[in-house]
Amino acid sequence: MEGIGQFLPFILMFVVVYFFMIAPQMKRAKKEKKFNSELKKGDKVITKSGLHGKILELNDKDQTCIIETMSGKVKFERSAISMELSVKANAQE
Repeated sequence: MEGIGQFLPFILMFVVVYFFMIAPQMKRAKKEKKFNSELKKGDKVITKSGLHGKILELNDKDQTCIIETMSGKVKFERSAISMELSVKANAQE
């Protein structure tokens, strides 16, 4: 009984870290993965670097997409598309 009492603060600390740091990060990663899988041609997106464009092609083999911008076409990794900025931009329209 006394041995468990010594580890109780560490167990409580792990529980707090899990619920305030690990669980929200896992939830966010799951949402972002769903967002990336639901992208389709014609969607207006913003990359994490701030580039605005419209999706022309999606390549499932290497997880890339071709985005049309005002200056031409650019190939990007799907992971470079910002979920927050893209959703916010499409909501304003």
